[in-house]
Amino acid sequence: MAGTDTDPAARHAEASQDLAGLEAGLDALDTVQTGRTPLREVLLRKVLPPVTAVVLVLVVWQVLVWAEVAPDYKLPAPSAVWDEVSEAWLQGTLLDYIWTSVSRGLLGFLLALVIGTPLGLLVARVRFVRAAIGPILSGLQSLPSVAWVPPAVIWLGLNDRMMYAVILLGAVPSIANGLVAGVDQIPPLYLRAGRTLGATGLRGARHIVMPAALPGYLAGLKQGWAFSWRSLMAAEIIASSPDLGIGLGQLLENGRNNSSMAQVFLAILLILVVGIAVDLLVFSPLERRVLRGRGLLVSR
Repeated sequence: MAGTDTDPAARHAEASQDLAGLEAGLDALDTVQTGRTPLREVLLRKVLPPVTAVVLVLVVWQVLVWAEVAPDYKLPAPSAVWDEVSEAWLQGTLLDYIWTSVSRGLLGFLLALVIGTPLGLLVARVRFVRAAIGPILSGLQSLPSVAWVPPAVIWLGLNDRMMYAVILLGAVPSIANGLVAGVDQIPPLYLRAGRTLGATGLRGARHIVMPAALPGYLAGLKQGWAFSWRSLMAAEIIASSPDLGIGLGQLLENGRNNSSMAQVFLAILLILVVGIAVDLLVFSPLERRVLRGRGLLVSR
């Protein structure tokens, strides 16, 4: 007598149940939560940790001041730095300091983006160009940006062109190398499929190479902005001229010349705030969008 485990109808029913369970599991994996995250949860997960860290830093800073681990002219109190912020705000110069540097940094970064993207594609896709230029780009990326300031001043003088030249020399290699790394990580099957469908040359670069290399390219852009900002600060600290205005780097140098540690701390904090703001407002949302589009980031 045949048992139920050998009954074709029973086996068919069991297989159908397994298939239904598998489909349900795959549907659950593909389902993305579309509901909005409650405000309280957003505050607890994204706002509270950095605020707590800032408060702890301020507490430790004030404790060190009370403990008199260093003289006032070396370690000013947080209140002294706040007085510098208030004075700059009342004089109407605080936003001018920030905008002078931010406008230069963003424009220089955009120029580096326009130059570094096609250069990275060329290096990634043409073997001869990679063999000739690839090591040079890697060497330029490791060269400190401050090294470009003296020759840029001699070549171009004390003007905005010198600033942009230093930014380009610091940021273009990072953007190009990031794109090269992203292209190198593209599965060969994608490129073959693109060629089969007729996506070659510029069409292949636009529809196949750039979308597939986007994660590495975005990492290169993020690093390129960091190099742009650091290069600009180095140029503003070293090169000073009334025609250049006062940016955050020059504000830092003025604090050193005036032996005002409160002004030095103010400049450092403003440089740090701008860098964090650009990362949180520009690169972090782009990174989340790219990862979510590839199914690598489901949670909001």
